[in-house]
Amino acid sequence: MAQASGGAARPVLEVEGITKAFPGVIANDDVSLTLNQGEIHCLLGENGAGKSTLVNMVFGLYRPDQGTIKVRGEEVHFEDSGDAIARGIGMVHQHFQLIPVFTVAENIILGNEVTKGAFLDLDSARRQIDNLAQRYGLAVDPDATVGDLSVGEQQRVELVKALFRDADILILDEPTAVLTPGEVDDFFGVVESLTGQGKSIIFITHKLREVLAVADRITVLRAGRVVGTATAEGATQQSLANLMVGRDVVFRVDKAEADPGAPVLRTQGLRVADDRGVETVSGFDVEVRAGEIFGIAGVEGNGQRELVEAVCGMRPTAGGRVEMLGQETTDWSPRKINELGVAHVPENRSKHGVVAQYTIADNLVLNRYHHRKFSQRGVRNTAAINAEAQELVEQFDVRTPGVDAVIDTLSGGNQQKVIVARELTGDLKALVVAQPTRGLDVGSIEFIHRKIIELRDRGVAVLLVSAELDEILSLSDRIGVLYRGRLAGTVNAADATREELGLLMATGSSGGQS
Repeated sequence: MAQASGGAARPVLEVEGITKAFPGVIANDDVSLTLNQGEIHCLLGENGAGKSTLVNMVFGLYRPDQGTIKVRGEEVHFEDSGDAIARGIGMVHQHFQLIPVFTVAENIILGNEVTKGAFLDLDSARRQIDNLAQRYGLAVDPDATVGDLSVGEQQRVELVKALFRDADILILDEPTAVLTPGEVDDFFGVVESLTGQGKSIIFITHKLREVLAVADRITVLRAGRVVGTATAEGATQQSLANLMVGRDVVFRVDKAEADPGAPVLRTQGLRVADDRGVETVSGFDVEVRAGEIFGIAGVEGNGQRELVEAVCGMRPTAGGRVEMLGQETTDWSPRKINELGVAHVPENRSKHGVVAQYTIADNLVLNRYHHRKFSQRGVRNTAAINAEAQELVEQFDVRTPGVDAVIDTLSGGNQQKVIVARELTGDLKALVVAQPTRGLDVGSIEFIHRKIIELRDRGVAVLLVSAELDEILSLSDRIGVLYRGRLAGTVNAADATREELGLLMATGSSGGQS
């Protein structure tokens, strides 16, 4: 955990009585908090609790309806993010603000260019970037193309970009949501380095274990209001979860022993290439039976995305075979596979899960708008679509002012709930689900885990891909580890340990057990 600087706490940021409303919803209601010099202040809350709205006001992206913001004791009124940056505030967004075809250096100086006369001075920029990287333990290559970097490396670029603009107050929005366990450890080391050198951090996350590991203080929002502030020493995962949700939360869903039936999903010698043409799935064999959850663990980047996309018809195979319900479905279209009763929750919700400018109602019928219930002879039955949407919004607790709201106005977690509601509804035979709870709060995670277990108990075959080992261990009946595109080993979940799985993930070997 970070150590606050010695002596009396000195606030660098004060938010007092902030209120912000949007049509049909009060996002923040009389919210107050302080951030002290050298402190990590974690901001917790359910999806839609108002966390992102609050920090977007601190960063100048929204203006508060009421209340004040003070930076180092002086009241400020930001017209835009440029004003916040000028006051030493930097923000690393959950979805990175980088241009993939630019180099690291070009991304970092964009909008704050280093020049010599009328020309860009990239040599000087590289030296400044190297100095910042060394000072704060942020290894980045100024000449690397951002699109070629891992997610963890791109996050370091975002941090250097903020530091390049002399940020002393850093807002980190879900900074570990897409990182591997090893990258999370590295990131925490960076955070310790930053606060050790006087930076102050607002850290938004849903991962309670990480909050207790890194926070000095914790503020919990529920329904737009502050419901509690605590120190990490006086908090537990259970107490924080209860504050967030307003009730007791179960962290590990109880489930009966699986009673698997016939094979539903099978791959044989499956080979798949990534977007660069590099084979990332190499001879993958798996069998998932009716009424079981087969979890796939592994460090991200070992072929998980390509495997899921090939199984669901979104990516062509380079060899091998995919079968669903006894039929070969290799290279079938996504719709044809879906109409067999196969649902898919994609890893990248914004790219493959929703249409950003469509309403919630339209997104909830993306895979069945052509069914007779929702359209006849090419004419939409809007009343039926809206009725279906209203039922699912209530059932899956999507926080929205109405089903006619554009889905891009929802928080990332609520967008994920829409996808899960759409895909887990209907007469399913198989479910392929990738990172189902990424970015979700503990209450939503508990709810979605229960839904997946219910499907298993109804005889659905579930292929679960997750970077969260706790999720894999909690939900799976059998676990396979994907290592360099191959199945490195399979274990019964009841017998699996974090240590054994971690070894398989890191080396492809369990030290003798296959």
